[in-house]
Amino acid sequence: MKRFYKQAEPLESASGHGVALDRRPVKTPGKRELIVPNRVLAAAIADEWNGQEGEIRPVTMPLTRLATTAIDRVATQREATIQQTANYADTDLVCYRATHPPALAARQHAVWQPLVDWAVLRYDAPVVITTGVIPRSQSAASLRAFGAAVAEQDDFALTALHVATAASGSLVIGLALIEGQLDAQEAFTASQLDESFQIEAWGEDSGQAERRRALAADIAAAARFMLLLRG
Repeated sequence: MKRFYKQAEPLESASGHGVALDRRPVKTPGKRELIVPNRVLAAAIADEWNGQEGEIRPVTMPLTRLATTAIDRVATQREATIQQTANYADTDLVCYRATHPPALAARQHAVWQPLVDWAVLRYDAPVVITTGVIPRSQSAASLRAFGAAVAEQDDFALTALHVATAASGSLVIGLALIEGQLDAQEAFTASQLDESFQIEAWGEDSGQAERRRALAADIAAAARFMLLLRG
């Protein structure tokens, strides 16, 4: 789609903090008004629209996409989103450790164990650490605790958490990111620990590199979205 407006700017209305294109409120793909929790986020979304040159490229507008997802999808399918996100706790990446080679096992412990320790204390949710790839279920009490942590997020924070968790393969990493325990680069590094270890030994092909760039971008977008939500 070609750019059809001259100026985007934050818009204050009775509904809240929106974005206007030439003074006309932006609508989501679901035809709802794009209303976000604060002016800081609205201004950042307006900046994305102002940054479009010639053609509007949604891929370069991650904040807009996250906001519209929160409004059109998460708000209307909240319970399903909570369940999808919370389900990662039962087979969380950081709970599955290697025994060989020793260098990988040591790296996993150094990076992942502090996150596990934080999550156990933060959510009162002990987790089982195992080796190999055979799934091992977590306790019902811990799964309830993680589920409650997901459910307490509002629609916008839940959107960021869902994206970060899916991109990292870990609810623990996703929660640590949105709570400020990790920054975007640290979250990406933790989530890609095994892959990075293999790349160091065998190199990286173009398809793998592109996939990793996409995951890093998703995590970075979720982190920035959360930062802006805090105002």
